[in-house]
Amino acid sequence: MTINELTRKMKLISSPQLSASSSDARNKALLAIAEALKENSEKIFEANAKDLANADASGVPTPVKKRLKFDEAKLSGCLSGIADLVNLEDPLRKVTLDRELDEGLVLTRLTCPIGVIGVIFEARPDALVQISTLCLKSGNCAVLKGGSETRTTNRVLFDIIYEAALSAGLPENCLALCEERSEISELLKCEGNVDLIIPRGSNAFVRYIMDNTHIPVMGHADGICHTYIDAAADAEKAVKIVTDAKTQYVSVCNATETLLVNRNVVNTILPKVRDALLAKNVKIRSTAELAPVLNGEIIADDDFANEYLDYIIAVKAVDSVDEAIAHINRFGSHHTDAIITEDRAAADRFCALVDSADVFVNCSTRFADGYRFGFGAEVGISTGKLHARGPVGLEGLVTYKYRLEGNGHIVADYAEGRRSFNFKDL
Repeated sequence: MTINELTRKMKLISSPQLSASSSDARNKALLAIAEALKENSEKIFEANAKDLANADASGVPTPVKKRLKFDEAKLSGCLSGIADLVNLEDPLRKVTLDRELDEGLVLTRLTCPIGVIGVIFEARPDALVQISTLCLKSGNCAVLKGGSETRTTNRVLFDIIYEAALSAGLPENCLALCEERSEISELLKCEGNVDLIIPRGSNAFVRYIMDNTHIPVMGHADGICHTYIDAAADAEKAVKIVTDAKTQYVSVCNATETLLVNRNVVNTILPKVRDALLAKNVKIRSTAELAPVLNGEIIADDDFANEYLDYIIAVKAVDSVDEAIAHINRFGSHHTDAIITEDRAAADRFCALVDSADVFVNCSTRFADGYRFGFGAEVGISTGKLHARGPVGLEGLVTYKYRLEGNGHIVADYAEGRRSFNFKDL
């Protein structure tokens, strides 16, 4: 079956059935998936070991290999995410508008699934679990394409998840897995069958997706996140937050890539942050101005549009919160940016003027995550401003429809003055 034929079946048969399914039916499927993942854990780990061995043989960088690994900790995180999803309120058929237009003529707005979603994501097996379960909970069919580096793990995970979903009563073809790179091009041509594409990857890859499809695209490219240490920052907090934001997990899009430091604390707080980063083997790059303090590689004033995904951080001094904001809005990717300060006015100004999906005060950029936001998980991060923004959980995977119910009402009566609207919210 071609990708076009598959997505056509999804659109016409599977999607309406899944959309009409009850919350209990979808939760039952999620519980079955969690149980199946636990029962088949050794099979999953064996498949992942093959992918990791191939990564070693191919010379894949260590930070990237960390993303490929699927062990007990990753499985436990996935199972916790599924449990959270089960406990979340059903996002479908929620009434968000209930209005009487005229006596006996009532308009309601109800949430509904987007339909068929194609998700192309990086080589992270846990992402496959999160994406598939989020889509099922929200009543969406999903076509999944993971990174080739985790092909073996992805196939085993998908088979387990799909079979568990079918055994729990969800419709055939509610999920599908693409494994060949050529299938991405086929998927991008499925306009009319696929309602949304969500790409997760490099800037160049996301741009390629956007330029080669007429299907709406939602997602983010770079994760150039910043942490700004304000003049009124607490030194102890700064050391803890910056270290976590940079090193807790370096190869992810919400890790801090650039550190901005107010010049008033360059000689007081920055040396403490420097020592903490060096203790974690972070390579520091900075403007020439900060070389005496940091003694790292010198970079140009305009060399700050880099997503390292590694133990590397760029550092620059600024005069004020406004200069920090200007730098972030110029070089950032509108993903996640944080300020460390005890000055409430500075914090409020930063949050109001930084043009990013997530703006944080006195905490690590690593909190920008659907699971940590209480969404159960996320299908991705959106740095756009339409429909969904930030970590995309259940709310970002639903849209709405209007239902109008009358009793023989016709427009001619209103156009010719025999009746008039009263517009009363119920």
